[in-house]
Amino acid sequence: MTSGRGRMSKDLDDQIPLERSPGPSWQDVLDQDSRPVPDFLRAESPYLNGFGDIPKDRYLSREWHEKEKACLWSRVWQFACREEQIPEIGSYIVYEIADQSYLVSRVSEDEIKAYPNVCLHRGRLLKTYDGRCSEFRCPYHGFAWHLDGELKHIPAEWDFPHLEARSDDMALPEVKVGTWAGFVFINPDPEAESLQDFLGEEILRHFARWDLENRYIQAHVSKIVNCNWKIANEAFSEGFHVNATHPQGMTYTGDPQSQVDIWGNTARNISPKGIPCPLLPFVPTEEQMLRDALDVREGEPLPIPFEDGETMRAALSRAGRERFRDSFGDRVDDLTDAEFLDAWVYTVFPNFMPWGAFNRIFYRFRPNGDEYESCIFEIFYLAPFSGDRPPPATETKLDPSDPWTDAPELEKLAMVAEQDTFNMQRVHQGLKVLRREGVLLSRYQESIVRWRQDLIQEYVEQGPR
Repeated sequence: MTSGRGRMSKDLDDQIPLERSPGPSWQDVLDQDSRPVPDFLRAESPYLNGFGDIPKDRYLSREWHEKEKACLWSRVWQFACREEQIPEIGSYIVYEIADQSYLVSRVSEDEIKAYPNVCLHRGRLLKTYDGRCSEFRCPYHGFAWHLDGELKHIPAEWDFPHLEARSDDMALPEVKVGTWAGFVFINPDPEAESLQDFLGEEILRHFARWDLENRYIQAHVSKIVNCNWKIANEAFSEGFHVNATHPQGMTYTGDPQSQVDIWGNTARNISPKGIPCPLLPFVPTEEQMLRDALDVREGEPLPIPFEDGETMRAALSRAGRERFRDSFGDRVDDLTDAEFLDAWVYTVFPNFMPWGAFNRIFYRFRPNGDEYESCIFEIFYLAPFSGDRPPPATETKLDPSDPWTDAPELEKLAMVAEQDTFNMQRVHQGLKVLRREGVLLSRYQESIVRWRQDLIQEYVEQGPR
């Protein structure tokens, strides 16, 4: 339900013009691109849905966590794994969300299925780790199922005459599976729309340009963070925080000029590189921006060619094209500078964030088991390759006290993630101190936060199936 205050703030959308940051916008940056800019980069779709606060109990209460379990996680499409993580017939992963556990398995060369991860005899979990098998056999009493979910074996079958009339009950129940760009999604709701309809045509069209199917998991690092999963997720839903949290990026990233677009169940936040933050008290040179972006100190040689009078965007886009030429061929010459440079953070509702264009990064955020005051924050690198696909990286698991820098495979991103994580636990703690009932959001820069919260509210209002 929308409160009176919420309705009033929504009405203000029609009365108050939408303001944008001083300085060049991302569209202004595209005007200077060295390549023709496709229409989907030019598209703008802001989300305006009022000015109301977000109730803080959505982060802090067991009651709201239970509503998300019953109404959201049981009904929404959610990223479970990459196809290359289950490459062979019988390969499977255990996907867990809140207090639920699912088996996602390749049951034939061209088919992936998913089942609740539980024995239909006495309810033991069938699997507690990823692997490969020829059957799903319960370690407790030995009931077994074929990979396609059909019952294979009942130990002491003579003692279960009552199952003859209930044979249909003994097949592993299936949950919906969909694939997109090499990602495998599941949805426990049998009445759910298709994955493609859920994603919508915009994100399907955008990512078709970047060939994510032909990437591999170069790194996979997870960390338990002592905060609600939405607090962690929201830390990456806007660029507004960069000047305070990541000041090292202010000279070369125009985060306040980020463009925010919403299409149905998907969103994007694009931050331009090669223009300074307008909050900076001085104007850096192009070389200073390049050195800061590459983390190269003054006086040290630059690792890429840079000529007098050249811009940071020109130098980095040229280097990016050469970096990806082996994997993508000469078509890199037709791609825009923006695709090699800018921070394209897409969001697939509710908790999956694949970075677009030629970024390797994608994120996933989940409750830490049935806990609502801690979460699992995962960073993956999805990298291009030549020749045979390399095997996916083994997951590095970090505890709350372990710094991201204990995962050197994340390179420079480890330091950035450490800066972001520094805020997360303190936001969760701070909401308990906050002497107001709601969280304040900006109108444009934090609109992805509002959009996600609005969609979660819709799921909760619709109730469980």
